[in-house]
Amino acid sequence: MPDLSDRVEKQSPFLDRRRIMNDKERILNALDNKPVDRVPVGFWFHFLTQDPGFVEFNAALTDPGLAAKNIEGHRAYIEGLNPDFVKIMSDGYFFMPIEGAKEFECPDDLKKIKALDRDHPWIEAQVKLCGSVTRMRKDTAYFYNIFSPTRSLWWNLGDAAFFEFIARDPQAVSDALAEINKTLLILAERVIRESGVDGIYFSASNPNYRVVSDGMYRKYISPVEISYLREVGKLSEYNILHICSNSGKKNNLELFADYPVKAFSWASHSENTTLAQGKKLFGGKAVLGGFEHIPGSIIHAGSKEEIKAYAKTLIEQTGRVGVIIGADCTVPSDTPLEHIEWVRQVVACS
Repeated sequence: MPDLSDRVEKQSPFLDRRRIMNDKERILNALDNKPVDRVPVGFWFHFLTQDPGFVEFNAALTDPGLAAKNIEGHRAYIEGLNPDFVKIMSDGYFFMPIEGAKEFECPDDLKKIKALDRDHPWIEAQVKLCGSVTRMRKDTAYFYNIFSPTRSLWWNLGDAAFFEFIARDPQAVSDALAEINKTLLILAERVIRESGVDGIYFSASNPNYRVVSDGMYRKYISPVEISYLREVGKLSEYNILHICSNSGKKNNLELFADYPVKAFSWASHSENTTLAQGKKLFGGKAVLGGFEHIPGSIIHAGSKEEIKAYAKTLIEQTGRVGVIIGADCTVPSDTPLEHIEWVRQVVACS
């Protein structure tokens, strides 16, 4: 994410917009499928270097400078755009650390995985991160990004071991996911209760539908994810499920239709499922997204006219209730903030 501090003065006319609802009221109404004064808008950036190996995204515990960079990235973004709500990025702490996972040789080794202590540095650091961000702006809803236990296990093991283990002993993998869940639940509890976070943005996906069939996912993975979301729902009812496309890899969206969350987000372009179609699929619950997020897409490189026209089309197709206009996933770091403001200008008039 580039330094946005020089944009604040240029963006200052955005900071004094008059509203009937404050931003937090608006986003919670949208999640509750209640009327809003205008449709909320939400886009977000990564603040650390994006690389295929997620090196910086998992290195903040050993490099405190990365944590500071993430926090200051949020500050510049919030001051520069005055966003309708904030998805706090877990850059630096993507996946739960599992000691020795790269040396696991068979599914039985998964029994070595144990939940982290409540005061483990990986948890403490994220509580601090969230608290630092939620103090930046009042009357704003904050949601913290937490990856599913499947994503954590998959990253720690690596592709070859993860897919070998789940093919050989899917129950052993499911049991390991349940153990990871214990840590992720502690994390959710602490950031909600101690850091002022309003809910969790839970990122889940099928790592590879060619290896993990729908039946396998429903039997061994979905119950673990649903159990987690039910427990998090006891801490806050305002949780969002993001169904990640994994760089274009497909998901069967129906696998997630009964997940207990307030809103659903997915890669509408990769999955070829519009916001309006998704709202029906997910039982009328709130939906988030609509814009493609890749480099060269409309929100990244489109003209003012193209961006406004596309935003207007999304509203016309999906309606104004239970809708949050955003992108399929995190937008490129060099996306101009003006592009997001152009979307807000459209929804304010729709």
